[in-house]
Amino acid sequence: MAYRPDSEAPLLAKADHAGPSMPAAVKWNKYPFFCAVLASMTSVLTGYNVAVMSGAQIFMAEDIGVTDTQIEVLAGVINIYSLIGALLAGWTSDRYGRRLTIVLTNVFFLVGALTMTLAGGFAALMVGRFVAGIGVGYAFVIGPVYAAEIAPASSRGLLTCLPEIFCASGAMLSYVSNLVFSGLPVHLSWRVMFGAGVVPTVFLAAGVLTMPESPRWLAMKGRVAEAKAVLHKTSDTADEADQRLLEIEEVVSSGNRGSVDGEGGSSASAWREVATKPGVRRVLAMVLTLQFFQQASGIDMMVLYGPRILATAGVTSSTLILSLNILFGVAKAAPVLITMVLADRVGRRPLLLFSTGGMTASLLLLGSLFAVGTKHDAAVAAVSVATAVAYVVAFALGFGPLAWVYSSEILPLRLRGQGAGLGTAMNRIMCGVVIMTFISLYQAITMAGVFFLYAAIAAAAFVFVYLCLPETRGRSLEYMEELFHTK
Repeated sequence: MAYRPDSEAPLLAKADHAGPSMPAAVKWNKYPFFCAVLASMTSVLTGYNVAVMSGAQIFMAEDIGVTDTQIEVLAGVINIYSLIGALLAGWTSDRYGRRLTIVLTNVFFLVGALTMTLAGGFAALMVGRFVAGIGVGYAFVIGPVYAAEIAPASSRGLLTCLPEIFCASGAMLSYVSNLVFSGLPVHLSWRVMFGAGVVPTVFLAAGVLTMPESPRWLAMKGRVAEAKAVLHKTSDTADEADQRLLEIEEVVSSGNRGSVDGEGGSSASAWREVATKPGVRRVLAMVLTLQFFQQASGIDMMVLYGPRILATAGVTSSTLILSLNILFGVAKAAPVLITMVLADRVGRRPLLLFSTGGMTASLLLLGSLFAVGTKHDAAVAAVSVATAVAYVVAFALGFGPLAWVYSSEILPLRLRGQGAGLGTAMNRIMCGVVIMTFISLYQAITMAGVFFLYAAIAAAAFVFVYLCLPETRGRSLEYMEELFHTK
């Protein structure tokens, strides 16, 4: 997997050798920022729908008698179902456009939330999780792709981080919902928690129709004049807009229409390159491995099972547990703001190394604390909670948002939609595996054993980033094709 560039196109991994497109300073263009914000807000619903089960499961168990096994399934299956959405989103976004794909994403969230709110039992809940899961898959693909394609190189890291901060914010809002509605009668509390995700979908779908289509998609469809108009609105300067258009047209004219032509054989032509071009295979392997490690390092055990972990740590009050769960949500959302600022200043690679290193250290300490035993010592329990928060913060300071940023950047234009879909599928598979095995795993090998296991995976992620991922800060998306030899 380690990247070994040839002498004709030297690839230096460190940020201070970022290439010819490195800007002197990050510039600010409000228009692409607002477009990316609007496109990324659908990720709020992603975070909400995935994480709302964290508190809702307590009341569902009491109201309709769902078992621990059914809770594991309901919590994790939405990520398995999201594979369908992730794989379809690439085709949909390439054929019908990025903007209409975001609208469709909101429709799935609307139907899924309504179904879960009105569910009378486990089977109906599974149907609701299925529909919402498709929306989750769509959102994970289309948000970063649109943000990456609309943004100028100077602020692409910042704007492509937006889906992650909105996803984390959605999870935090679900924890607030869990706490606020926990005082309702049992048969209403969990239904209102799910139902709160219905209203935003209508407004978001309407709002998305006011933003422009991706200029790269427009150019690949032959709508060059429209693409040029969008680029002049979203670039830092008119010269940059013209240069971006020239680079896009060069990629398109070199036979890279690939999966967006919608004429049957073109998609197959693009995927043949995976088998024939080492650069394309390497990039796809980077995306899949990065997405594997992002979830296999265990972050969603905190997102979905924070209350159980806190209880095992010695916290006995249900109200305090739900309140501390909000702290996990804040810890996952707030640091992304720092990452957004630093991604285009210090680069992707240093943040990824810091993040995976911090996750490894936190998980090792957590495992040691749980091995000692937290219930018999209030101080140890408090340190365990603080260390769990530190783990979530470390994830949010790099690995959380930048896995999506990096994946969106390095995929060649002709494979970006479907390649992002495959990366998202890997991400959601591992998320589902983590969530659907957590209860059984800690019952089998103890909570300490689980943390040590995930610490080993986080350490492997650190090694992968160090050996295999070059810096991409400040480079245009089209220049990436030269950097990674995917032309």
